[in-house]
Amino acid sequence: MGLKDQFQDKAKQLAEQARAKAQGAQDEASERSSQAEQQTKTRADRARDSFDNGFED
Repeated sequence: MGLKDQFQDKAKQLAEQARAKAQGAQDEASERSSQAEQQTKTRADRARDSFDNGFED
């Protein structure tokens, strides 16, 4: 195997690793976003309930 082939193989390997890492980061960001959205909804529901309970008393 020539030196050129070794460099090309290494470049392909690094490119595949970079794509996999980017996909993993994107998946993680998506998961964090959905968790944050759910937490925000839960907090809003609790705040609304507290507000409503204040008027009921």
